[in-house]
Amino acid sequence: MTNNSYAVRVMQPGDRKAVAGLICLSTSVWYQSHLGTPRFLNGPQSTELYYDVYHALPGSSGVVAVDDYSGQVIGSCFQHIRPTHVSLGIMNVHPSYACRGIASALLKSIVGTAEALGKPVRLVSSALNLDSFSLYNRQGFLPYSLYQDMRFAVPAAGYPLELPAALRVRPARIEDLPAIQALETAVSGIARPGDWRHFIENPEGIWSVSVCESAAEGALTAVLGSVFHAATNMIGPGLARDCDSARAVLVAQLNQHRGRTPVALLPIAYPELVAAAYALGGRNTEIHFAQARGAVPALHGPTFPTFMPESF
Repeated sequence: MTNNSYAVRVMQPGDRKAVAGLICLSTSVWYQSHLGTPRFLNGPQSTELYYDVYHALPGSSGVVAVDDYSGQVIGSCFQHIRPTHVSLGIMNVHPSYACRGIASALLKSIVGTAEALGKPVRLVSSALNLDSFSLYNRQGFLPYSLYQDMRFAVPAAGYPLELPAALRVRPARIEDLPAIQALETAVSGIARPGDWRHFIENPEGIWSVSVCESAAEGALTAVLGSVFHAATNMIGPGLARDCDSARAVLVAQLNQHRGRTPVALLPIAYPELVAAAYALGGRNTEIHFAQARGAVPALHGPTFPTFMPESF
């Protein structure tokens, strides 16, 4: 597809380094100019992770905008085709090519894919980036859940894990996949079994997943993952039936990052969970919306979205 002086096409293996460089540059420029904080201090070698993960997960791929004159990749975005929906991944446009409709063209390409499949589209976007919000809002995306990004300085010894007697937290196992899917369907109405399998199998050596069991019910009440890499240290994705279970897996995953400063997105609709995060020393850094184009989901428990991969 051609639009004036650039073309939008499917991302290819030869785009890997160019996409990594674009993600590093575009994201760093926005955060530095708007929030005064640097991003991706390890450079574009670290942001190659985005291409690698989004092409390793089942149903994931990307699109790029390429300048007709120079052949340079000037825009990129990832998409995740799931059994229940399509998730929109990280989107970037080269700062020198702003205001040329590139982000809109990338978005329309992915929305077109979702429409052809008859699936809704979901994403998580910054509430502080009004240009981003407007881009999605104009395309019919509606916010349905609000999250506060909180950074934790995890003590070297970790946090004490104090659980109600009926709960037990442990590392996730492959045999938990059916129970994880049943839990996710009940809480958020979505399915992404390939994602959870990837996180538990952990082929890159960067993922961790905890589950919470209820002795009374003999079933899972929460699941939460996290990632640690030079490009990102985040808690999520995850979900829970209740705040006690959510807090349990949150502490368990924070303790996988002793001495580090991971970020987690906490659902504002659950003040008890947010209060527990403050008690752990969490500090707010940003606000994000979960948004949907199509059917707006009903959530039946706390959820933890993330950006690696950016999937709700």
